[in-house]
Amino acid sequence: MAERMLKFTVIDRRTPPKREAGARDRDFQEIYADFVDAKASEQASRCSQCGVPFCQTHCPLHNNIPDWLRMTATGRVREAYELSQATSSMPEICGRICPQDRLCEGNCVIEQSGHGTVTIGAVERYLSDRAWEEGWVAPLVQGAPRGQSVGVVGAGPAGLSAAERLFELGYDVTVYDRYDRPGGLLVYGIPGFKLEKDVVQRRTDRLADGGIVFRLNFEVGRDASLEDLRREHDAVLLATGVYAAKDLPVPGAGSGGVVAALDYLTASNRKGYGDAVPAFDSGELDAEGKNVVVVGGGDTAMDCVRTAIRQGAASVTCLYRRDRENMPGSLREVTNAEEEGVVFEWLAGPRAVTGDAGQASGVRAARMRLGPADASGRQSPEPIENGDFEIKADLVIKALGFDPEDLPTTLGSPDLEVSRAGTVKINRRSKETNLPGVYAAGDIARGASLVVWAIRDGFDAAASIHKQLSATPALVAAE
Repeated sequence: MAERMLKFTVIDRRTPPKREAGARDRDFQEIYADFVDAKASEQASRCSQCGVPFCQTHCPLHNNIPDWLRMTATGRVREAYELSQATSSMPEICGRICPQDRLCEGNCVIEQSGHGTVTIGAVERYLSDRAWEEGWVAPLVQGAPRGQSVGVVGAGPAGLSAAERLFELGYDVTVYDRYDRPGGLLVYGIPGFKLEKDVVQRRTDRLADGGIVFRLNFEVGRDASLEDLRREHDAVLLATGVYAAKDLPVPGAGSGGVVAALDYLTASNRKGYGDAVPAFDSGELDAEGKNVVVVGGGDTAMDCVRTAIRQGAASVTCLYRRDRENMPGSLREVTNAEEEGVVFEWLAGPRAVTGDAGQASGVRAARMRLGPADASGRQSPEPIENGDFEIKADLVIKALGFDPEDLPTTLGSPDLEVSRAGTVKINRRSKETNLPGVYAAGDIARGASLVVWAIRDGFDAAASIHKQLSATPALVAAE
């Protein structure tokens, strides 16, 4: 066994083949190919099988990465898949969109020793894609019926992961979502070049085919109140995510041509489905032929700049107030964007949107430098005197992050307690809100975060709901 591992000293790190920028910058297909079997085995064999697997401890799901790498290296691919999916309800999705450079791969021991990290995300994706191809992904099966039901509000990663666990434990589960397709940001927020939509759909189809009920185009607060759901179910989980765009606090931010990132990405993804999108068809949310400026430095900003390139923008600029080393987004995504023609203005912050109320014509920005650290420990950007400059812009996209919506109002439940930031207050251990039998998980309780954290929160909420309902007498369904 040992001779098949520890190959990092003689085998270099290799990622799956990536399509050339000129061949990918006009379509929304994923840019990375899957590993072939031999290459997946070879790259997995680079794992050092270290005594303290930092890759595993820095994964929010604590995936048993060293063991499934060893199985992959030794040809036990099906066993490797079974182990990878034991701790994750969406391994092929995490393998595609997790910022591995900040999580598992960024903490790989051989990376710290200068040999280049193991390509953990690519192997995870390979295992799951192979499992779907070979029919190893088992249908969802409900556990012994308990005669109790749970309502899940939100069909994003937190809600879906909780729904799956609860169904396997024997609960009847109904998922309510205001959109017409389940998946949340996986469907409408993340572009196809990072996550093709059939990858999400086969997961949600598995849940629906197994017996989880989806009530789509259903808005809690409009079609039913939270109190209605509490009466209908033994427990309710709020997993709505956070969708309210942070505003751009500069003059001219309300001008025509200034749009929110999620509105822009949702329009693009809907067009990919073939939906009618009037705001896209009118040109309002289409970057074709326009000079585009995206303000922000996270993964959403990277999704926006790369989408604009594919829509045929005349120019695309990303404006970020810190430097490359301090940006919150994945450096892998920055590299991909640069290859595709995006211009990055580092250490540059917006001062105003120029033009008039009817239509923006540019962004006036200030050159910045990094000053003393702020409360979070990051250096605070501060403007340089006489460092202003202007960028032409017909379309300005705000990608500054997301805030929660006003849930007590939208859900028709004024007694629901929220934090000063608008997130739902929960008992961090039990995930329960101040309303008995109502739980919350994912971004709506944590704040805007990663998909992998939403999955983890969904699992934890399901465990807490099960613990509570297991102590509650219930009529078990007759055989």
